[in-house]
Amino acid sequence: MATYLDFEQKIRFIQEDIISAQVRHDYKAVENLQKDLDKEVSKIFNNLSPFQKLQLARHQDRPYALDYINLIMSDKYEIHGDRHFRDDPAILCYLGYIGDEKVMVIGEQKGRGTKNKIKRNFGMPHPEGYRKALRAAKLAEKFHIPVLMLVDTPGAYPGIGAEERNQSEAIARNLIELAELNTQTISIVIGEGGSGGALAIGVADKFAMMRYSVFSVISPEGCSAILWNDPKKAEAATNAMKITSEDLKNLDLIDDIINEPLIGAHRDREAAATAIADYFLSELFKLRQMTNQDRMDTRYKKLTSAGAFSE
Repeated sequence: MATYLDFEQKIRFIQEDIISAQVRHDYKAVENLQKDLDKEVSKIFNNLSPFQKLQLARHQDRPYALDYINLIMSDKYEIHGDRHFRDDPAILCYLGYIGDEKVMVIGEQKGRGTKNKIKRNFGMPHPEGYRKALRAAKLAEKFHIPVLMLVDTPGAYPGIGAEERNQSEAIARNLIELAELNTQTISIVIGEGGSGGALAIGVADKFAMMRYSVFSVISPEGCSAILWNDPKKAEAATNAMKITSEDLKNLDLIDDIINEPLIGAHRDREAAATAIADYFLSELFKLRQMTNQDRMDTRYKKLTSAGAFSE
């Protein structure tokens, strides 16, 4: 059963009416209802608040990294383990093809259902997950294979074990190594990009966000708890923090916004996956027109200019 947010309820009723009309073979009614649906989708989704976009980014039906990997990759092979401690299921590494391009895809996976969420640690990687991601990225560099990173995490896991195995060092190491990685890299926030857990696979030649994704240094709930001692003020914090793709694009903190379907990736996975694949192939073509030195210089300038301002 599909899950509908509060502001999607009118869409739900129209879609249910469409299904009833299809069962009755009343094609005229289906046509009229589809027009009503298109109008309602346009009305609602063209006027979303930042908090509503946050809800969409966290929607339980929203495609996760593994969903996109299965939809856009062929002849894929999963890479396991960091060669130091263990395999972290919260990080996925796949070598395969997108179209005719050989690619290494690294993604954060939240998991569906109780057992799978626990297995994936709710998408919060341990340090060995980031070390696995770096191992995969260095393997791609060795064989001149481009890297696509799919960001979707509430943040790196803050547990005692993760801290004992040096979580902060693993993230910092990824920032350094990915900044210097000598192959084409593209990172896309597909859902929720939380703090250093997202940055650890977010340093790339091109950094983009899906239309309804968010990216922030802390969750709105955490922010409101710190500022107002009240996690229930998350909506006010969301509005103040500027965490939507449009906000970050206006601040020049991301390169591009990927136009997933207006109704959301959770309602049209195939179209969302196609948008990601098309963006990756298009940007990869542009990056290959640059010399290695020009590409690395451009990456360096982009990373060092973040947060710059003038009065």
